[in-house]
Amino acid sequence: MLRFIVRRMLQAVLALFVLSILLFAWLRSLPGGVVSAMLGERGTPESAAALRAQLGLDEPLPVQYWRFLQRAVQGDFGISNGVYRGQPALDVFTQRFPATVELAVFAIVLALALAIPLGYLAATRRGGPFDTGSVIFSLVGVAVPVFFLAYVLKYIFAVRMGILPPSGRQSVGINATHITNFYVLDGIITREWDAAWDAFKHLILPGIALASIPFAVIFRITRAAVIDVMDEDYVRTARAKGLRRQTIRARHVMRNALIPVVTIVGLQVGALLAGAVLTEKVFAFTGIGQALALGFELRDYPVLQVLILMAALIYIIVNLVVDIAYAVIDPRVRH
Repeated sequence: MLRFIVRRMLQAVLALFVLSILLFAWLRSLPGGVVSAMLGERGTPESAAALRAQLGLDEPLPVQYWRFLQRAVQGDFGISNGVYRGQPALDVFTQRFPATVELAVFAIVLALALAIPLGYLAATRRGGPFDTGSVIFSLVGVAVPVFFLAYVLKYIFAVRMGILPPSGRQSVGINATHITNFYVLDGIITREWDAAWDAFKHLILPGIALASIPFAVIFRITRAAVIDVMDEDYVRTARAKGLRRQTIRARHVMRNALIPVVTIVGLQVGALLAGAVLTEKVFAFTGIGQALALGFELRDYPVLQVLILMAALIYIIVNLVVDIAYAVIDPRVRH
């Protein structure tokens, strides 16, 4: 088991290293570059040359990359020139990261709470009306773009019906104490129940929009896995022995069917981070997704590099944890 964990950790480090090279090369190939973004339209050739020398952009690329790695390890990704002008780019991540985590956790919990039971029920009623309707519903979840679903939900429940807030993380009039920047958690810790409830209501619409694709994928994987397991000999044997339906479902069907689901949940974290860019933009939700969109609009390259690297690091860590959990559930994976 230890060798498996070490091997996966080395693979994770290698993946992050390759990504840092690609990110470094990509940012320096964008039109205008860092110097043009920082100086703006009033920049002169002389000021551009001076700034390039100051930033070390006139040195060979291997030297630039080595210095980039040294600064990144120390948490120095430069100064934001757009999103939080004049502040360290890492501050953009630390201030906005809790919002995205809160939204992503709500979305994945919602997706799991609906997809796994519905996937099981659809598999046990294979070919029936419930199964057919569930499959069609899951196809809609995959086919409809996240941003379009976000606008539809916002129009129906916020604009037309007015039962949920249309944007933001918390209402302006709420006097809330922010300790961790996880607004729902902060409200619970401080026992400011109105603030916690208000923050939770702001999560509902963007959370539903963000959960649409993970729900559809997890539902289809669960349904297919349950159908495969139900056709196995050991399930038939359990039925022939007269075991109770609940025992067969818990010990034999779901325990084995959830093995591929564990893996797909880890992969969906990447989809959540990608979908958060569009969802947070629609709902003005101040997370790293919205900051990433602003970074592209304002050509804030320091913010872009820290957000992309940190998002990749989170994705790699989550998948590492999922791989280890998968190996614990199914020992065959270790070999």
